[in-house]
Amino acid sequence: MPRIIMYTTAICPYCNNAKKLLQEKGATWEEIRVDTNPDLRNEMMEKSGQRTVPQIWIGEQHVGGFTDLWALDKAGKLDPLLKAN
Repeated sequence: MPRIIMYTTAICPYCNNAKKLLQEKGATWEEIRVDTNPDLRNEMMEKSGQRTVPQIWIGEQHVGGFTDLWALDKAGKLDPLLKAN
């Protein structure tokens, strides 16, 4: 399974939904909390071009936020992405 990185905050319901979906897929991820370190939020914004959380990367691919992750799953594209090396 490729490395998954997720930028989050503690009180974000979309972050929790993304974690739940990935957990249902048997995935593990590295969580980077941007609410505890402004430099990490700036890093996230520079890498993604987005201000909102979550911001998710699967391997080298920037997936986007929870809605994007959910759409990948509904289109049948998330499982193959999670199985890629």
